[in-house]
Amino acid sequence: MTEIEWAENIKELINSFLHNTNFVATTASKLIYANEIVKYSGEGNSAEPEYNAMSYETDILIRENLSQLEWIPRVVIETKIDSVTTHDAITYSNKSKAHKSVHPFLRYGIFIGNHSNKQIPGRLIRHGEDFDFMMASAGYELNIIEQKTLRKIIELEINASQSLTNLVFNTRAKDRHRAFALHRPLVIYDTH
Repeated sequence: MTEIEWAENIKELINSFLHNTNFVATTASKLIYANEIVKYSGEGNSAEPEYNAMSYETDILIRENLSQLEWIPRVVIETKIDSVTTHDAITYSNKSKAHKSVHPFLRYGIFIGNHSNKQIPGRLIRHGEDFDFMMASAGYELNIIEQKTLRKIIELEINASQSLTNLVFNTRAKDRHRAFALHRPLVIYDTH
């Protein structure tokens, strides 16, 4: 099985979790990570920038559909099969950081399929500091525990993204969330 085929299978599983909601998982969706300014037109404060949008393709994107034409990216999952190298960990973590720089509410993770020992490699933990979650599966097919864990992670990450949106963009709204503390705990799911 190729990584593209595996990502498609995981996308379908995620969409079964999201059935009858306004969320949908897609594969190979491009998401902007930078807006380079090419030039300005006009004078002073009224000068309008001309942008060159830069985007990366994501393996799996979970988006919240607001209407037929409007959506918000909520969760990205990069997928690998068999193994992950130090280079992969650094590259995908940097990709996560770049996407989050323009989407401050975006949640980002990595999922390794058909990983021989079904453990998250130390190199991924060490070099994946910009991931919000990581998961590994021993095969291509997820067992019931892995499915439940993935579903729980997806639910938690969507909720976290929505909460971050409220905290970041609704700072002046009268009915906004008011936070005096923010805590990002570490949750470990162990199969033993």
